[in-house]
Amino acid sequence: MEREFKIWRGDVKGGEFSTYYIKLEQGMVVLDALHRIQAEQATDLGVRWNCKAGKCGSCSMEINGKPKLACMTRMNALPIDKVVIIQPLKTFPLIKDLVTDVSWNYEQNKKIAPFNPGNKQKNKDHIMYQQDIERIQEFRKCIECYLCQDICHIFRDHNQKDKFVGPRFMIRLASLEMHPLDKEDRISQIKNEYGSGMCNITRCCTDVCPENIQITDNAIIPLKERVVDRFYDPLYWVFNKLFRNNPKLN
Repeated sequence: MEREFKIWRGDVKGGEFSTYYIKLEQGMVVLDALHRIQAEQATDLGVRWNCKAGKCGSCSMEINGKPKLACMTRMNALPIDKVVIIQPLKTFPLIKDLVTDVSWNYEQNKKIAPFNPGNKQKNKDHIMYQQDIERIQEFRKCIECYLCQDICHIFRDHNQKDKFVGPRFMIRLASLEMHPLDKEDRISQIKNEYGSGMCNITRCCTDVCPENIQITDNAIIPLKERVVDRFYDPLYWVFNKLFRNNPKLN
């Protein structure tokens, strides 16, 4: 069966959608179709990919308006009567065709304080309950495809990268804050620098996650609750003023 594709072609200077027709075979995914177009019709088509197994996160793009992994999107799952529209991630700067510059994410990652077990745990075995391990392990499934970053309305609609680190790094922060052996205090940064208050819990990031990480319920909401406990709980505030005088509340 032959299908029609409209693929964004261009770079930072501009571009447009180009139309391609290819014959599909049983079991093909979108990445297979792009490879066929590369081989037969557009050898200069820019596409980033690596593992073709849904584990590297490289082939992130927007397919019919929704952020997806090209290697995990089956052609038979797309509407037969509609043109397949493929374009690069909207949130990040375009390099060429379907390839975007996601380096901003790596810069955000550098700003987050790493795991800190404290002086008492440095030369000891790290012993934890299984339930704590399982909680953290969910966040470790992230393949850094940045689909959640792309769909986040704070970036997509308002381009406020200076006020929010995005769902992917709320996951990283949650994995550190929920680690029972971590001694670093990041709550002030989560509120002031990383912008936890910017998220209004639309759950769109959770919907597009290929690893089915419950980003909103298990990472963002618990971090918001910790911020509220620290800065807005009147009992905590009174206790701190009377007994601790914690400067981190300022």
